[in-house]
Amino acid sequence: MNATITALPRRRRYPSDTTDAEWDLLEPLLPPPASTTPAGGHPEAHPRREIVDAIRYLVDNGCKWRALPSDFPPFQTVYGFFARWAKNGVLAHIRDQLRRRIRVDAGRCPRPVTAIIDSQSVKAAETVSKQTRGFDGAKLINGRKRHVIVDTRGLLMTVKVTPADVTDRDAAREILPELRRLNPELTLMWADNAYTGLADWARNELDLTFKVVKKPPNQVGFKVLPRLLWNLICQVCPAMADR
Repeated sequence: MNATITALPRRRRYPSDTTDAEWDLLEPLLPPPASTTPAGGHPEAHPRREIVDAIRYLVDNGCKWRALPSDFPPFQTVYGFFARWAKNGVLAHIRDQLRRRIRVDAGRCPRPVTAIIDSQSVKAAETVSKQTRGFDGAKLINGRKRHVIVDTRGLLMTVKVTPADVTDRDAAREILPELRRLNPELTLMWADNAYTGLADWARNELDLTFKVVKKPPNQVGFKVLPRLLWNLICQVCPAMADR
């Protein structure tokens, strides 16, 4: 705790505010205040919990930084913390540690062996610069594309945002090497038809098995694709289902 904080505590009123139990998990995962390190720094004027609550409020409500309610610390301060934590890997560290805790509590390996990759194109507002958006001809969407990798429980492993005209295969070639480096236990990746052609590259460059689940020829609209091979493996070796 930083004893130099002078701001009065904010009354907790929003659904996105951290509970005491959540804060007990999050606080130890944050870096120590600069003023408490050998390098030194200015004392923090606002409690860390209020900074985290403000970030959660913004994500939960989708508002602009300037639209944060006035009972939170100034939006410039909140954004400053968010930007530094994102740049220094603090947010990724929190994500990974919480994912591992959930997996362990569920009786699974801390680090996933199997993952799933997919993408989603979303329309961008007119205020989004042309340099950071593109046209997805398959989905007829002018905007950005989210490339997401999750474990078999749907827990986030990594995400990358690109213009919507970036192909799924090109994005996968960018994000998979770093993901593989940070997750050496990862050996199997599931994907849909958009990632066809990556199997040899993934095996030779990353020592990663890349399985594409084909869409049935008569399928119309969205449906969950069956993992027939995976289901067969799990029947032969039930321990694989826990990964």
